[in-house]
Amino acid sequence: MKLRVGAAVALIFASVGLLSGCAPGGGKPSASPPVSASADAGEPSSSPTASAHPTPSPTPTTKPLPLPTDCRAILSPDVLAQLDGVPLNDEAFGPSGVLADGSLQCNWGDPRADTTGLTTTISRMSRGPALDMLNELAEAEGFTCFTPDGGTRCEKTWDNEQYPVTDGRTLFWRDDLLIDTRYSNLAPSGYTSSIIASLWG
Repeated sequence: MKLRVGAAVALIFASVGLLSGCAPGGGKPSASPPVSASADAGEPSSSPTASAHPTPSPTPTTKPLPLPTDCRAILSPDVLAQLDGVPLNDEAFGPSGVLADGSLQCNWGDPRADTTGLTTTISRMSRGPALDMLNELAEAEGFTCFTPDGGTRCEKTWDNEQYPVTDGRTLFWRDDLLIDTRYSNLAPSGYTSSIIASLWG
């Protein structure tokens, strides 16, 4: 059943305290099994119980977090080590860094490679639009969603249509911030969790 903004959302957010306090695997949302993958630009292997429908955390009551401005500063030393030698924000990939709307876009990849790369955009998105978007991804595109780290995470991996590599997308929403990562053949272990830890501690 699709979650709708309005009365249904009020019920969801009234009960989400029970879900958001649990780590992936601590809650019992019923739905599709987690996507299997080995890295955290997807990191789905860490979510043994996942839901086909996203359940965002409550609207923040404190001052909004500032958007980050440095693509390296939001990653742990371990993740940066995995990206060692991978160019960051090469102009061949288009806009990057702090964009006109204040969002941060990080493009990791060598423009000489046919498909290997990773792009993360961190932007502001309020609860209603976030819920609508995540529900659409879950229902129309088969994303798996669960509620770790006080927020809502949706993810999916698939085979690249042209090359024998894995592509994927991972989204995490919390406190009106959205972390949206798309990747192909480049998924450092702990990537998304590293950004979450940097932003929320």
